[in-house]
Amino acid sequence: MNEQALWRIHPIVVGSKVFDQGMMTYQHAHGSPYAIPIYVWYLEPLAPGSQPKVLVDTGEMSPVQSEDREKAIGGRIYTFEDGLAQFGLKPEDIDIVIHTHLHNDHCENDFKCVNAVFYAHAKELERIHDPHPLDYRYNEEFIEEVEEAGKIQVVTEDREILPGISVIHTPAHTEGGLTVLIDTSAGRAAITGFCVIDENLHPPKSVTAMEMEVIPPGTNINPCLAYDQMVRVKGLADILLPLHEPRYAGVASIP
Repeated sequence: MNEQALWRIHPIVVGSKVFDQGMMTYQHAHGSPYAIPIYVWYLEPLAPGSQPKVLVDTGEMSPVQSEDREKAIGGRIYTFEDGLAQFGLKPEDIDIVIHTHLHNDHCENDFKCVNAVFYAHAKELERIHDPHPLDYRYNEEFIEEVEEAGKIQVVTEDREILPGISVIHTPAHTEGGLTVLIDTSAGRAAITGFCVIDENLHPPKSVTAMEMEVIPPGTNINPCLAYDQMVRVKGLADILLPLHEPRYAGVASIP
């Protein structure tokens, strides 16, 4: 295993939402209140020396920080700046931001990363400027500054970003979703390019008894396509990191 291309993943909670679980699990668990964390994922290189500072997503700009919310998700909620400060970082230290997609809760702090290059799929950039009425989660204001500054690298196909970090196009939750594959000391990890929790990827027996391997995201562009993309990702990684799974809210690092 090449340590020069290995990374450690740090989930940082920079927001939360409380809603019906059916918003996460398609046609399943409706009527159950559920709290999800919103993450920034800091990718720390294991190799010594100067390495790029990499984030996956930038989260919410003004998170609700309350005892109730933190109890619900099982971990502390930070502002973007305070979350990065745990690792001795400031927004201007970030070199690369990889976007799973461009819904507002995944890109609200982009403008603070003044020295970063941003990777996003072409279809996300199309959609954020021309959102469908059903999808209110896109807001072009959050990427205008970095776009006008020419800091967005448009992804059109599966590709390596850095040694040990690559992205694959996984249209499921959105048309341009990117799953981020990261080589770690415990194997390959996948930060999913679709908004799900553990239950989506590891359904209960009531679902698997119907010969279904996964549950599509509650919000998806096509449930059959989303299902197939999720099965694909499950087969590519040793460590699966659903974008909004609460159990990582209290975890310092992966692995």
